[in-house]
Amino acid sequence: MADELADDPNHLPSSNGARAAALPALVLVSTPIGNLKDMSIRGRDELASADAILCEDTRTSATLLRAHGISNRLIPLHEHNEEAAIPRLIAAMQSGARYALISDAGTPVLSDPGYRLVRAAIDSGLLVSGVPGPNAAILALTLSGLPPHPFLFAGFLPPKTGARQAALARLANAEAAGLAATLIFYEAPHRLAETLADAATAFGPRPAAVCRELTKHFEEIRRAPLPDLATHYATNAPRGEITLVIGPTPDEPATQEDLDAALRSALSTMTMKDAVDAVTTATNLPRRQVYARALALGKAK
Repeated sequence: MADELADDPNHLPSSNGARAAALPALVLVSTPIGNLKDMSIRGRDELASADAILCEDTRTSATLLRAHGISNRLIPLHEHNEEAAIPRLIAAMQSGARYALISDAGTPVLSDPGYRLVRAAIDSGLLVSGVPGPNAAILALTLSGLPPHPFLFAGFLPPKTGARQAALARLANAEAAGLAATLIFYEAPHRLAETLADAATAFGPRPAAVCRELTKHFEEIRRAPLPDLATHYATNAPRGEITLVIGPTPDEPATQEDLDAALRSALSTMTMKDAVDAVTTATNLPRRQVYARALALGKAK
């Protein structure tokens, strides 16, 4: 039914011009990332007062609305229909309609649909506002025990191994050029162990934290160097929503122990040349030193 309503412009709400000028046409409302009690009072009011709520999945959002006694119409807006729906939504807002935009969990737009609609609304001169609230990346950062700023949120890494390793290598190269920030990623549980191993190869034995099921009953924060986390999750398959936080490049040079740990991790999945290149970038040590140590570790096997 919601899909039909979204596709039929005759069902899009409208209101008078004075109201449209006084209130935002589009309000981005942050929603709980696990614990439904984290819904803010203002966010609840915005969802109740909007002409309709644009959401990722009507079934997921219906659960939230029921929990807070909100009765309002849900219109699905996701990556598969966003492009087609935007012209109708913009036209409706220009005629006075007011929408609230939510994602399945957390702050809208961040690794979720909605960016193209927000951009179109801004380009059309419509007023866009927001209600701050839960966000897994920020909560994970504060719980990680790692430097809180500056930080770089990179969303989801590519799912395929080659593309993921290339993305991590680009970040390592950026660090070699001067970037110094705590890194934050979202990751799927079935890819976590591989991602941690790739990150250990790219960054060496950096301190990191795996934050799982934040605000939920089985919330878990595991803090350890990247190689240790990779080893743990290789034999302990995680479940649930995961945020990975990796500490910034260290100011001090890597120790012999750091170098050996990074090389062992890299050599387990890469050729000698690629491992030396990756570890040289990650540790900022001279390539000749890294290569000599890689040869010594190889002979010691």
